[in-house]
Amino acid sequence: MADDFSEFLSTRGPLPGQPLFGLTVLVVEDSRFACEAMRLLCQRSGARLRRADCLRSARKHLATYRPTVVIVDLGLPDGAGEDLIAELAAGPARAPAVIGTSGDPDRAEAAFAAGAAAFLPKPIESLAAFQRTVLAALPETLLSTTAVAAATPAAAGADDDIAPDRVALRDDLALAVRLLDDAGPSDKAALGYVSQFLRGVALSAHDEALAKAATGQARLPQLRALVEDRLTGPATSGLV
Repeated sequence: MADDFSEFLSTRGPLPGQPLFGLTVLVVEDSRFACEAMRLLCQRSGARLRRADCLRSARKHLATYRPTVVIVDLGLPDGAGEDLIAELAAGPARAPAVIGTSGDPDRAEAAFAAGAAAFLPKPIESLAAFQRTVLAALPETLLSTTAVAAATPAAAGADDDIAPDRVALRDDLALAVRLLDDAGPSDKAALGYVSQFLRGVALSAHDEALAKAATGQARLPQLRALVEDRLTGPATSGLV
């Protein structure tokens, strides 16, 4: 089964503010909160969203479907997103546009080196910036032969930013607690991944204290206490 470009022209053209009408976007992202933001951005842009939460799931998806755009988080539970980007760049064309994303803007260079056409720094909240980045990553041949970009992209303004459902943030924090509990003090690989995961989640949630702790490689008990506090402490009311 494939997502075919001919569907773009099937029933109607894109509505105003939906320049990505008809596109299928595969988001390879381990954070449910970040993926919820992508869902809203795609929905408001007219695109369809599919999600894979790891490299294995993404490869399985790509063996069956042909998304128009693949957005790859560089820090995944089973490897580096750059590896998937490089596979897509070197192998048979599975997607016209491949975009890297990370909470660490310094990773942009690695994404481009692997073959990404664009990079989205987290948090990804601006509808206008999202649409501009995706449109810029698409090849001109696609833009010239489909309905993509026939509608005017959203303009930056008061209603430009999206607000993901914070129930997804709770899910991410609960997952982080489980990962921290499973990781031993000497398991540097596991701790490195969960620290990276938490930093991305914290950036998306604008939680500067948690992002700083995750970036600073805080000791496991301290980091777990911060996450647990956000699940059970006074701030809980802001997550639901």
